[in-house]
Amino acid sequence: MKQPTLEIQTSPLQEGLGDPYLRLRLSDSVPTAIPMEAAREVLVVPVEQITPIPNMPNCVLGLLNQRSRVFWVVDLSIMLGYAGLTANIRQFNIVILQSGETPLGLAVPAVQGVTRFSVDVIQSPIGTVAPNIAPYLRGCLPEEQEILLVLDPDAIVNASVLHRT
Repeated sequence: MKQPTLEIQTSPLQEGLGDPYLRLRLSDSVPTAIPMEAAREVLVVPVEQITPIPNMPNCVLGLLNQRSRVFWVVDLSIMLGYAGLTANIRQFNIVILQSGETPLGLAVPAVQGVTRFSVDVIQSPIGTVAPNIAPYLRGCLPEEQEILLVLDPDAIVNASVLHRT
């Protein structure tokens, strides 16, 4: 069975509108964005395709074999200190993130498409978000009714919780 996948591309017509970011939602009240240059693709994967690995941190869901490549998959919500994905979920929305040569699958409740904004409008997260989340952010962007958290792909891939032995 072929899995649905979304190839991420930007149009030259959109140049000048700001940098592209993939918009994700960790919960109803926590919107996030990740720079498009770090997002390789978005997959919808049945739960059964993630192979759990024992004795891993609770944010690590397991391994995913996709097109002859194996990725670690983490629940981004748990990694950032929020409630994780629901236990009765049947499929995962997974963003394949690439930092340098290291790929990582981020399981998220919702992928909301592409948004654009200039890096100049990103503000410091210090004092706006919980101190445990700040190391994983490039900053935040106040919106009308919520604060968009701009994630730092390098900090997520290199998180100490993922490199414990």
